[in-house]
Amino acid sequence: MTPPAKHYILTITCPDTTGIVAAVAGFLSSHELFITESEHFGDVATGRFFMRTVFQERPGMPSIAALQAAFAPFAERFGMEWHIHDATRRPRLLLLVSKFDHCLNDLLYRYRTGTLPVEIPGVVSNHPDLQRVVEWHGIPYHHLPVTRDTRAEQEGRILEMVDRLHIDLVVLARYMQVLSPQMCAALSWRCINIHHSFLPSFKGAKPYHQAHARGVKIIGSTAHYVTTDLDEGPIIEQAVERVDHTHTPDELVALGRDIESVVLARAVRYHIEHRVLPNGNKTVVFRR
Repeated sequence: MTPPAKHYILTITCPDTTGIVAAVAGFLSSHELFITESEHFGDVATGRFFMRTVFQERPGMPSIAALQAAFAPFAERFGMEWHIHDATRRPRLLLLVSKFDHCLNDLLYRYRTGTLPVEIPGVVSNHPDLQRVVEWHGIPYHHLPVTRDTRAEQEGRILEMVDRLHIDLVVLARYMQVLSPQMCAALSWRCINIHHSFLPSFKGAKPYHQAHARGVKIIGSTAHYVTTDLDEGPIIEQAVERVDHTHTPDELVALGRDIESVVLARAVRYHIEHRVLPNGNKTVVFRR
């Protein structure tokens, strides 16, 4: 049985101008590379152009290094920031979690069933509570308690793990700790967080109970990249659910956890499929 053809993903960001799409398509065509997906967007507000193109390998095609060298003049001509990614490579994730397990369980289920094609070489937690469920999946569990006085040491151990395990993406799956500015800088554009979408309202403990007391009609969740501005990083994905006066606080909590799990999983998938391109303090997301 012939194995499926390998695919590569070309991502591009550059100043918007005429001829970019034609140049990219022409380059790939000149190397007899078949395009299977292509999306692009020109942002009028920022004057930036964004493109994601998937192409299929062919027998006898040049090496990726040779293609990169050949593409470099096109990139220089248009002032491109660009990358060619191997679509078959499984990105390596490090999950950080505290005591709430809904997002963690959802990600582990998708990982175990193959619907989230990643490697998870470790889970880190500041509590021991979730060790059994993580190790049941065959994943090492690292209990790293943290206090105000030990934060720098604990974060240093996490960053050492990121380097040693060749981690591509850190996922805060309801990790209830604020990362230091140094940690945020070290993980810039490769760390995703999830939280409820009431912010800046209903901060602190029991936000869904606070929302219920105010009679909200919509609840939701936001997944974003982590920055030094707490819970204000570039947004990747959001979702909402309508509620009404009949919902109890506990029902809002349950709905909120469902939404958080789905939104985080989507954001992780968009990232690992190279569908998210930075656009200043926001993102361009090429969703299917």
